[in-house]
Amino acid sequence: MSTDLETLDRATCLALLRGVQVGRIAWAEDDGTVSVLPVNFILDGETLVFATAPGAKLDAVRSGRLLTFEADDFEPALRTAWSVLATGRPEIVTDPGEVERLRTLPLITWITWPDASFVRLSPRSITGRRIPLHPGGVTTERIEPTDEPT
Repeated sequence: MSTDLETLDRATCLALLRGVQVGRIAWAEDDGTVSVLPVNFILDGETLVFATAPGAKLDAVRSGRLLTFEADDFEPALRTAWSVLATGRPEIVTDPGEVERLRTLPLITWITWPDASFVRLSPRSITGRRIPLHPGGVTTERIEPTDEPT
């Protein structure tokens, strides 16, 4: 059994991101404190888009912080998982026409804020890793139906 991590190319990373709705954004403050917060997101081409209300995330964007976005998925029974990191400078979408276009995207948000802003993150780097499938770790049992009433 191989224990090597598989390095993913950009196209594979983007394909994996299209299959999940939640990721995390992270940034470092001037004092070195790192914040990591979840976001619902969608890919618009190769650009990550999320909506956020005023608060820490929007403050980090407004201050020009470099953001790292992370998303992952795993299957414990099969002992496989993947993780994708995308890093870049975010921007708040202010063009009214672009805001309207982004509103038409199927971005699923868990909370709706009336004063939310769209943030776009165009990754200058995107990397990913996957733990390959480890076959043989799952067993199944077939239970035959009985004619007895329950």
